[in-house]
Amino acid sequence: MRAFDHRSPIVQTAVRAVFHAVLLTSLFFLVRGHNAPGGGFIAGLVAGTAFLLRYLAGEDARPGRPVPGAPRPGLVLGAGLLVAAVTAAAPLLGGGQLLESGYAHPVVPVLGEVPLASALAFDTGVYLVVVGMVLAVLSTLGAQEGTSLAPLAEDDDPGEAV
Repeated sequence: MRAFDHRSPIVQTAVRAVFHAVLLTSLFFLVRGHNAPGGGFIAGLVAGTAFLLRYLAGEDARPGRPVPGAPRPGLVLGAGLLVAAVTAAAPLLGGGQLLESGYAHPVVPVLGEVPLASALAFDTGVYLVVVGMVLAVLSTLGAQEGTSLAPLAEDDDPGEAV
């Protein structure tokens, strides 16, 4: 039994309306963060807030996946760690130092020359790690919901040694 059995359709509609806007804002913070306030950590927290809103709205949650439409936390967290580690170690292959940043100025049609730093890839890894952690916390909370006050079954007695 969920704690949010009395779901409000007003809250659910409002959360659906702002969910994608909050995710887009987090992507703006991610891209803009290298040269201005923001970056992967802040952007990840903002994206985590979007998933937190969906969790609190209580939309069609399933056991183990309390946030509908959210990817698996372990997958996101692992991908983020992989991206951050590869980006941090990539300069070593070219004779550089760990976490050394590289720059490029690709020409994009319509936009023209766009400055691009390798730190954006590292920030993307941090972004994914933070989002994965928020989803893992929400999954843990969702998994324990309704069971913390439930009486233990005879097989689940914690004082019984195996």
